[in-house]
Amino acid sequence: MEIAVNAYSKTPLLDTIRTPEDLRKLKVEQVRQVADELRQETIDAVSVTGGHFGAGLGVVELTTAIHYVFDTPRDRLIW
Repeated sequence: MEIAVNAYSKTPLLDTIRTPEDLRKLKVEQVRQVADELRQETIDAVSVTGGHFGAGLGVVELTTAIHYVFDTPRDRLIW
């Protein structure tokens, strides 16, 4: 599936995702980019609001993978 992305955004692929189903439509190779963009978005948000973000950065790949592999929100997850 080819997706049009915004060349001016720091998170062009993430900007196209609205639901877990949108994430599952991506190619496996694009999932890493989504995780990288989520990490960048977290860093940008914390740089404005302040706070602690280490734990959030540590679960980006895990959370992205869970939503990619499982049929969320239909599959129930215990976190």
